[in-house]
Amino acid sequence: MVRKKYSLQRVALVTGSTSGIGLAIARRLTEDGFAVSFHSKSSVRVGRSLAEAHPGSSYFQADLSDQNQSRNLITEVLSHHGRLDVLVNNAGMSATIPHQSLKEASPEIWRNLYEVNVIAPWTLIAEAETALRQSSSSACPSCILNISSHAGIRSKGASIPYSASKAALNHMTKLLAVSLAPQIRVNAIAPGLVDTPMSKDWTAARRLWEERSPMGRGAQPEEIAQVASMLVSSHYLTGEILISDGGLNLT
Repeated sequence: MVRKKYSLQRVALVTGSTSGIGLAIARRLTEDGFAVSFHSKSSVRVGRSLAEAHPGSSYFQADLSDQNQSRNLITEVLSHHGRLDVLVNNAGMSATIPHQSLKEASPEIWRNLYEVNVIAPWTLIAEAETALRQSSSSACPSCILNISSHAGIRSKGASIPYSASKAALNHMTKLLAVSLAPQIRVNAIAPGLVDTPMSKDWTAARRLWEERSPMGRGAQPEEIAQVASMLVSSHYLTGEILISDGGLNLT
């Protein structure tokens, strides 16, 4: 691929970054000095507006359930920016199924969840590896950050397939932290309840956090973004799965 000359500004791709946690992380990384590639599956107008509002940034649309589109997403980011320093795998999907309803958790649901929550991050990482190594230095290693869930650590979650997919993402994080070191650090955040449009009707979860978590509430997206910023900027940390659930895991 023939590329033009580009600026030395560091570049971060944040998948699923037109709303919720992904948007908060993308905005925080622009504040930290990154040119951010915003991404979404369908919110094209919002994504383009976000890119225009953040100088040096970009937007790309891709359906990450299609691994060809996942690969092409990395190609487009590199073609536009000429480099990639940070990959944040935030995009994911869920399915709400009672844990006791085994037949309701069909093989199709398992495949769909794994396609987006496990295989897509793997595809993006594999496709981005060379670029991440090229932009890495001993003083500032490149970084991969996977957004997981407390459901991947505790025996909780919207469904067993969802929780198992996040557990797989957590273990992938640890394995890659070893295999990609020291040029590329790999960490994950495992949020609990976060106040996003997706969770606005989760009354039972909201009550659980109010009654049992030491902090007495769920997180704001900006609080998860603060943790993301710390993990990106902490050049020694790798292989960590940082639980951000207001201490609910302690109870």
